[in-house]
Amino acid sequence: MEPALAHSPVSGTGSERIAGVLSAGVLAGFWLIYLIGARRRPARRFKSLWFHLATLMCAAALLGPLDHWAETSTAAHMTQHMLLLVIIAPCWVVSRPLAQIVAGSGRLLVWGWKPMLKLTRHPMLVAYLQGAVIWFWHTPYFYMLAVNDPWWHVLEHSCFLLAAGLFWWAILRNRRRHAPWALLALLFTLMHTGFLGAVLTFARAPLYGEARSLMDQQLAGLIMWVPGAIPYLIAAVWIGHGWYQQLVGRAEEERPTEPSTD
Repeated sequence: MEPALAHSPVSGTGSERIAGVLSAGVLAGFWLIYLIGARRRPARRFKSLWFHLATLMCAAALLGPLDHWAETSTAAHMTQHMLLLVIIAPCWVVSRPLAQIVAGSGRLLVWGWKPMLKLTRHPMLVAYLQGAVIWFWHTPYFYMLAVNDPWWHVLEHSCFLLAAGLFWWAILRNRRRHAPWALLALLFTLMHTGFLGAVLTFARAPLYGEARSLMDQQLAGLIMWVPGAIPYLIAAVWIGHGWYQQLVGRAEEERPTEPSTD
């Protein structure tokens, strides 16, 4: 069996090229809306840099050589997934681009954002949603469906970005009173992604077709299990530190004032 062609607007042909051009067009349109909005409502340089960095990484991950390697390598495919889930999505969230996107789209996208942002008030709910998305697309049938069909591949990446964006918004933009739930959501995500990584690492046979080697699959499992866990751990430490400071401040406020000895 010949390997599937890369889903790239440059090297792909037929439906692969159409899907690649569509992906590039959507990403370019998203970037253009942000740039227009940034002219109308300037963002802080720090946040703007995060947005542009995330967008460049997304373009490289979806349209660059990595996408070609992902067609025949489980490890490369997992690297692509981890970039979308734990690097690109949180970078977009840190940039807080909604004000610029609303200003650039003339409120065209507001109707779609509001219902989704309501979900982020519940960290565990979006953690369950992201977990379902991750496990769905890593089952052998749907994994290979996305590998062999460019339109399913585009849908897979869209699901990852949307679910991860909601998850990281709930985690990084949560109110302090939701910190325990955010920590629980991170723990839950660490556990189920770590388990999936372990399944891929310790499997005795290739799960995604005989064309992909067992060693390549084991490397993919390790990528999800070890490097893929680091952003979740960093976020847990950051949120835990903020929660601890909040508890200390509350304790100091409730401490009774000692009477004056004068």
